[in-house]
Amino acid sequence: MTDKNYAYFVEHLDELIEMHNGKHVVIKDESIIGVYDSFKEAYDDTIKTEELGTFIIQQCVTEEEEMITFVSGNVAFV
Repeated sequence: MTDKNYAYFVEHLDELIEMHNGKHVVIKDESIIGVYDSFKEAYDDTIKTEELGTFIIQQCVTEEEEMITFVSGNVAFV
């Protein structure tokens, strides 16, 4: 499921940057379920209600900024 969520993120990146520039979005089932100022805030809040591995957290930035964060399962790459 994380592959579909990441594909959703990539497909909608331009509009997500326009709406949530610099913010961290939580995507589950190909839908935005939360928008946060920091990765930590997004992670800490989302794991209260969602199982790890069922969502991803992505920062809405341009490719030039190269600060895309991907979370899957129990592993975080920053």
